[in-house]
Amino acid sequence: MGRKSKHRDGSLQFWPRKRSSKFLPSVNWDVLNGEKGIKGFIAYKVGMTSCLVKDTTSNSLTKDKKIVLAASVLEVPAMKIFSIRFYKNGIVSKEIISENLDKELKRVIRIPKKKSENIDSIKDYDDIRIIAYSKVGETGIKKTPDMTEIGLQGSLDEKLKFVKEHMSKEIKFSEIFKPGILVDIRGLTTGKGLESSIKRFGLGLKGHKSEKGQRRPGSLGPWHPAHVIFRVPMAGQLGMFTRIQYNSKIVCIGKIAEKNINPENGWNAYGKIKTEYIIVPGSVHGTAKRQLLLTSPLRATKTRIKKQYEFVKLGDLR
Repeated sequence: MGRKSKHRDGSLQFWPRKRSSKFLPSVNWDVLNGEKGIKGFIAYKVGMTSCLVKDTTSNSLTKDKKIVLAASVLEVPAMKIFSIRFYKNGIVSKEIISENLDKELKRVIRIPKKKSENIDSIKDYDDIRIIAYSKVGETGIKKTPDMTEIGLQGSLDEKLKFVKEHMSKEIKFSEIFKPGILVDIRGLTTGKGLESSIKRFGLGLKGHKSEKGQRRPGSLGPWHPAHVIFRVPMAGQLGMFTRIQYNSKIVCIGKIAEKNINPENGWNAYGKIKTEYIIVPGSVHGTAKRQLLLTSPLRATKTRIKKQYEFVKLGDLR
């Protein structure tokens, strides 16, 4: 029988507990401060492995020693600009679509045939953001690119300069982010479908002689008013929720052409990495091939900034 003192799990801060409407979440780009250029990048989860690194953190108990970390590998193919959005008072006032687009975009969006205005002709705006899409076709996991809005770093002049320089060329992850910096990883958790209140909210099982089921709450509420309030833990959707993993340290950034980390038979449920990749400590939410959004850290902590690792090699657990 469940303990009377056992509280019901499942934070009401994440409510309603239902499937997210899109894979790449929306971000408040105004509160993030990036290194340079863009504040975010689209990545794809490859899988987990072990990683041998040299700990170079000052005042660490394992300073200058080699340690093994559980690590996640993410593939980060290049991105291109689909359109430039000019904001005025928090609303999109003008949007200019790039002329040099890939054919794969027809799977996602209807590309207008009419040419957009010239960038230099737009004067009245207070912010610039871009709609970027990933060149996921280069990875081999799928053909349909993922699109999302990404904020830019710097003043208006610096944002406009960045857009003009990268309007018709690829943006590579290694050009924007460097090893040793922190990133927030945003994406969806693994979907589990319909689950009971026992797994969904952590209820204790009722006694084995319970008349109307063990794996359910003892009471849904009073007879009068005949209404079930939303706080009652009930069966429903579990997983496919938007979550953020804060302050993940980039241990390594590499290119398959320069350093091949692929197992002989490829990564489980993913295949082989073909473009750029990064390695971050710990696990990352979602399944293999899940699209993720790497962003500049929202609230970087001194403890995480202080940690420094020198990548040596991947372990044998792949």
